[in-house]
Amino acid sequence: MPHQHSIQKLSGAGLLVTLGIIFGDIGTSPLYVFSAIIGHSTISKELVYGGVSCVFWTLTLQTTIKYVWIILNADNKGEGGVFSLYQLLRRRYKNLIIAAIVGGGMAMADGIITPAISVSSAIEGLSAINSNIPTVPIVLLIVSLIFLFQRVGTNVVGKAFGPVMLIWFTMLAVLGISGLTQHPDVLSAINPKYAYQLLAHYPGGFALLGAVFLCSTGAESLYSDLGHCGKQNVRVSWIYVKVCLVLNYLGQAGWLMTMDGRTLGEDQRPFFALMPDWFLLAGIAISTIATIVASQAVISGAFTLVSEAIRLHLFPKMTVKFPSNFKGQIYIPLVNLSLWLGCVAVVLYFKESSSMENAYGLAINLAMLMTTILLGYYLKKRKVHDILIVLVLSVFVVVELAFLYSNLLKFAKGGFIALLIAAIFIALMYVCFRAAVIKKRLIEFVKVNSHKDKLISLSKDTSLPKFATHLVYLSKAHNDDEVEQTILYSILQKRPKRADFYWFVNVDVTDEPYTMEYTAHVIAKDDIIRVRFKLGFRVQQRISYFLRLVIEEMVQKGEIKLDPHYHAFNDPNYIGDFRFVIIEEELSVENELPVADQFVMNTYMALKGITGSPEKWFGLDESVVTEELVPLVIQPRTRVDLRRVQR
Repeated sequence: MPHQHSIQKLSGAGLLVTLGIIFGDIGTSPLYVFSAIIGHSTISKELVYGGVSCVFWTLTLQTTIKYVWIILNADNKGEGGVFSLYQLLRRRYKNLIIAAIVGGGMAMADGIITPAISVSSAIEGLSAINSNIPTVPIVLLIVSLIFLFQRVGTNVVGKAFGPVMLIWFTMLAVLGISGLTQHPDVLSAINPKYAYQLLAHYPGGFALLGAVFLCSTGAESLYSDLGHCGKQNVRVSWIYVKVCLVLNYLGQAGWLMTMDGRTLGEDQRPFFALMPDWFLLAGIAISTIATIVASQAVISGAFTLVSEAIRLHLFPKMTVKFPSNFKGQIYIPLVNLSLWLGCVAVVLYFKESSSMENAYGLAINLAMLMTTILLGYYLKKRKVHDILIVLVLSVFVVVELAFLYSNLLKFAKGGFIALLIAAIFIALMYVCFRAAVIKKRLIEFVKVNSHKDKLISLSKDTSLPKFATHLVYLSKAHNDDEVEQTILYSILQKRPKRADFYWFVNVDVTDEPYTMEYTAHVIAKDDIIRVRFKLGFRVQQRISYFLRLVIEEMVQKGEIKLDPHYHAFNDPNYIGDFRFVIIEEELSVENELPVADQFVMNTYMALKGITGSPEKWFGLDESVVTEELVPLVIQPRTRVDLRRVQR
């Protein structure tokens, strides 16, 4: 993936791409932050100066210090996000899985709410031109097109993301400077005393923290998308991004001070008020494009999040597609459909971005808290001094708990929607996690060598019809000389399957994103072979094709010989037919599980039926796949006393 590696290092191209990929979410926050802070309140110096001061120090503490300076160091081989952070800790701190699940669920809720509020905020700028323009249908159309476009990738349009966001941030700065000229004294609002006065003395000032928090909602996405661009590009480009954001917030504050003593009209938004009339339509168009870029980045981040959750057994396996090579983009059809339905529901429920603000901050606030908890353990693992860890965490925890308190005040006004969405994903991940723990009781591995003679005899028994030239089983055994007992039962007992070659294949997903390696272990020459694929977590699994390449290479090196006796014609390029046997579990009626475990397993089995077939997960041709069902007996029923009576 040369393109991927070329933008990891600090470069002009890398900085430009970073603007388009990383900062879309946080970069579009000026559209709605000050509208949320002011609301219907009477505009005053205390409110405006205090609001912009809170925004500046939130961007400094939360985004710059916590995420850009500290958390970007907690990368997992270049990848970021709550699950990547957990992977760095799971061997030593397994119980942190709960924090990772909660953080992941909250981030998924963000993937639904962000496109809704961002696009709505931009389109509602049309109200400044004509208040009768219906914005909801336009928002629904744009949102639907964004999700529809995911299946074809962003290879062409994606290259324009960087230049588009460069125009966007430059526009923010220019508009901000124009607003500052109207009231230059607002620059003094950077002084933190104004933030303190707002929170301590302004009536209901502390409750405004929920609105202030919206300026930092993209910080978690910034960390999640780290793997696309590299930390150096993120840190350097953040300097420009923060300057543009701060200038725009100060400019909005400057314009608001011209409205001192009044309230905002129903269709008045400080962001669009900075634009001269001749530029308004163009400004709305640029804003809309910027929110599309921001939505695209958040949706791509959600796909990455789910793919990492699948690897951690926190999501059922799903079909993962790679529509383009740009940014190593992945596409998960079922997740895309779920996000689209959720986004449409949010738009229809709230209708206006001002109403969505109540739901927007709460989920990300909780996600940030979970990241802070994981960060504490990461610093401990890195052997940072305990006093420094306590000092750092105390600052972030206090700030985030203050934001959480304020966001919880909006719970009844829409905050519950964010928690409801997140709860669905959290429940889904917990079910998958708990099911994996329960299933471990069943799996039994046996030594292949103890059955090697039987397999060789079966392979040479011409009295049985040949099942396939190459019979392939996918195994989860970690040791090369072991397989699941159910595999040998399928070959030797359930229906004896004669084959020229028995292949036991493992697929190990590595922490590296683009690893493509394999090892081959010959258990019985020209008969039983173990192959272990090591594939990066962003590599599309095409096991049928990969195994064919392995066989061709092993034939060329003389490691195996394809006896022409078994083939219809002698062709050195003909390697025979394949048959993959997928062993699927079904919950046996013989189980006597506790009610909670029974519910978990029933739910898990139902989810597996929805999320697609194994042949699609592993990239197998359905025409060469045979599925076999085996009963999943985890905890058999207690023995019953059945007596025979004489007739």
